[in-house]
Parts: sequence; structure tokens; C-alpha cells
Amino acid sequence: MTRGRAATALAALLVFAALVLPATEENLNPLAFLRLPVEGLLAAVLVLVLPERVRRVAVVACGVLAGVVAILKIADLGFDAVLNRPFDLVLDWYLLGPAVDYLDVTLGAAAAVGAVVAAVLLAAGLLVLTTWAALRLSRVAVRHRTTTARAVLLLAVVSILVTVPGLPLVSTSSATVAADHVRQVQAGLHDQRVFAEQAAGDPFRDVAGERLLTALRGKDVLITFVESYGRSALEHPELAPRIGPALDAGTTRLRAAGYGSRSGFLTSPVAGAGSWLAQATLLSGLWIDNQLRYHTLLASDRLTLGGAFRRARWRAVGVLPGITEAWPEGRFFDYDRIYAAGDLGYRGPRFGYATMPDQYTLATFQRTERQAPGRGPLMAAIPLVTSHSPWPAAPRPVPWDAVGDGAVFHSMPASDNQRMDSIFGSEPAAVRADYAQSLRYSLDTVVSYVETHGDDNLVVVMVGDHQPAQFVTGDNAGKDVPVSIITRDREVLDRISGWAWEDGLKPGPRAPVWPMSAFRDRFLTAFGPPAA
Repeated sequence: MTRGRAATALAALLVFAALVLPATEENLNPLAFLRLPVEGLLAAVLVLVLPERVRRVAVVACGVLAGVVAILKIADLGFDAVLNRPFDLVLDWYLLGPAVDYLDVTLGAAAAVGAVVAAVLLAAGLLVLTTWAALRLSRVAVRHRTTTARAVLLLAVVSILVTVPGLPLVSTSSATVAADHVRQVQAGLHDQRVFAEQAAGDPFRDVAGERLLTALRGKDVLITFVESYGRSALEHPELAPRIGPALDAGTTRLRAAGYGSRSGFLTSPVAGAGSWLAQATLLSGLWIDNQLRYHTLLASDRLTLGGAFRRARWRAVGVLPGITEAWPEGRFFDYDRIYAAGDLGYRGPRFGYATMPDQYTLATFQRTERQAPGRGPLMAAIPLVTSHSPWPAAPRPVPWDAVGDGAVFHSMPASDNQRMDSIFGSEPAAVRADYAQSLRYSLDTVVSYVETHGDDNLVVVMVGDHQPAQFVTGDNAGKDVPVSIITRDREVLDRISGWAWEDGLKPGPRAPVWPMSAFRDRFLTAFGPPAA
């Protein structure tokens, strides 16, 4: 008898927890578990009124549904913590591959496999346990039909009549999550058709090369994507005192070398991760906030910035130290040459998730492309990855002529053997300090590159790809990222005077904010005749 009561209590606790579990990190607190799940009351009423043959099928269905919703809530919590949004049933399965790769690099292959196995077992276990719990509770409810009916009625009356200021007693968490995900699936399927129409409407598709980018003729144009460089770096009270002075110092150094700079903000389509979606958004001029849109974009003939420069007789290259496997979709971006990690010849250690330090990436680009004999003007898209989480260690800058094949970085404490506890096992303040150190390195590297290798014909666009994860930024940080243009040519800066961007590398609170998808068209319009 005692064992049976314990099993019943465990079943009730499991179903209750599954039903009231919040789906967002913001609402995950003890008060969330002091509410009455309306879904549980409705299920109890069904058990009491349905005939026996139908009841068992309905109870199994309810148990499975409770398990599915609990799994969705756990997925939503994880996505909310890292990406600041819920899990998408249609669009987010692709992210499992990058997530496993991230665990492999930061924790090791055994831990990555273990995490996958644990996730599968958790999902299967929840489905089995919630179904078992629903069946057990239904049998108890039927055996004690009168008591169950009175309890349901009492709880319903209490939930209606009793109010506690600041504490809602009723929870509809599971119904809300289920409805939200149904609507999300419908919206995702509809979005594919809408986006395909948007991708087909390109005002620059038929613009001749001689009419493109006329104000940048003879310039080398570098678009440097700085990993996890978000607005919070300039405004969070623990980050701004570290990053703000670095940007101010960079502005001063560039001015001393004859360079001007202007800065504003772009709203990235993603936060926490998904760099490739942000980069595709900026380069294509379309809002790419999910993998389905990304694949639809790759199947289109949309003109990218790389394609525009190439059409206008620049050599366009992608220098991509984060690409470690075959990348056939790179053909879409219309580069003359793609340098993946394996093409860059790095012989040093890894620093965190980054395959190589940013200084090595830029030094290799300088050696192989900008110093190539007889070359013409260059356009390069270069993601800088040192500031990618988990930020356990940052390299030190070395003299540019000492970079070589990267072996010089072996003299520094690297992070080949450091693990994810550098993020999840540390206090938020310590994580933010590590993030700021890595980000400062990336920003300082760009400034140092311009100082050392810049000339009158260099134009650098330095832009963040997305905000870091929510445990760095805090809640409600938004998706804005800084963007700057650096050049010695005042005519280039005059071309963007209408943008109202602010002087220097650090945009202020009132600096203009555009969608990242607006950059391509505004850039092409500013530096060439507008599209017909």
C-alpha cells in the first residue's frame, strides 16, 4: 500500500511539473510551481465523464501530449538561454549539427556523444513516464470518482475566487506552449512562400558592372564580421567599462594614422548564435533569421555584395576560419576564392572554439591576397572568430612580421584542454570578463591591422554578427550590433554622410539603427548609381 501511494504521488508530481514548467528562463522560478494547471483539471474531468473504452485511449494521448509539451518546454528553455527565442519545430533541427560540433570542440567527442545520448534518453523517458503517470492517475481517479470530482470542483472554485497580488494561481503554460508551436509551424510553412517571392524581387539583379560601386574604384574593401560583438558590449554596466575605452583608444590610434571612421547600429536577425544567418543577411540584403530561409536564399539568384564587387571587376574572396568541413553552399556568395580553415595553413593551438587567432587570419589574408604581385582591387568577407564563446582564453598580439605559420602562439596559454565549465561553471561576472577580453582582442586586432597594413585605398567595414548569449547580455538585450566604416578617403565618408552615423568606432545611444538586411542596398546605393 505504501509503495502504491508513493508511486501515485510520484506520478502526480511528474504530471504537475510537466504542466506548470515555464518555457522561458525569465519565468523559471519557484513561484511558477505554485500554480494550478488548468490542463490537469480538464484532463481529470475527461477521465470522469468518458466511457471506459474511450477513456484509456484518451488518457494515453494526454500522457504522450504532456510529454511532448514538456520536451518542447525544455527545448524552449535552452533556446531562450542561448538564442533568446523559443525552439522552432520546423526550422531548428539543422542546429543540432552545429551544437554537437560545438560540444565536440569544447568538451570533447565523448562528451558530445554523451550529450546526444542523454538528450535522446531524456526525451524518450519523459514520453514513457508521463504516459505511465497519466494512466496511473486515471485509474486512481476512477476508483475514487466522488473524491476526485469534489477535488476538481474545489480547485476550480479556488482558482476563480482566490487572488494573490503578483502571483497568478492558474497556469495555462502547457496549452499556451502547444498553441504557440502550432502557430509557429503554420507560420514557418507560410514564410517559405513569402520569402521566395522576396528573394526574387532584387532591384540590383540586372545592374551592369560598370554602374556598380563606382565610388570605390581602386579600393580594397574588407567586411570583417566580429563574432558576438553586440550592442551590450557598449551598454552593459559590466562590459561597457572594458569595451568602450578600447573603442575610444582605437578611434584615437586610427586618427593618428590618418583614418576616419563612422559608426551606427544594425539589428541582426539572430542573437546568441547563428553567425551564418547574420552574414547571409548583410551580404544578400534579405532577412535570414532561420535555416529554411537560408536554404531558400542559396537556391536563388540573389546578388550578394561579393557578387556585386565581382561584377564590377573586383577580386572577391571569403576568408572563413570557422569553416572546417566541405561548404558547397559557399558557391552562392560568388567569391573567386574561398579560404576555409584548412586552406589557411595554421600551425598553432586553438583558443576556445576559434580555430585560429584573428591576427593570424588577417596576416594570412594580407600575405596571400593583398601582397600578391600584379593584383587588382580586392573585396574580402572575413569572419573573425576569436570572440566566439566559450571565451576561456584569448591570445596575445604579436608583431605582425612574427605571425608566420602561427607556431608563435604556442608560447601562450591556449585553451585546447579547457572545457565548457569556463562558461556554465563560472559566475556571470567572470564569464563577462572573459568575453570582454576576447572581444577586445578582436577589435584591437582590426585596428592594428589597419594601422600596420592600411593605405589610402583601404576601406574596412567592421560589424558584429550578433549579440552574445543571454547569460552575458542579461534579459531583453535586443539584437542590435555595432557597425563601423574605416578609411583614409574622406570622399568615402562623405558618401555616407546621409546615413547620420556617428564619428568614431563607438556609436552612442542615439546612433541610427537599421535592419541588417538594409545594409546591402544602402551600401550599393551610396557608392554607385541607384538601381533602376
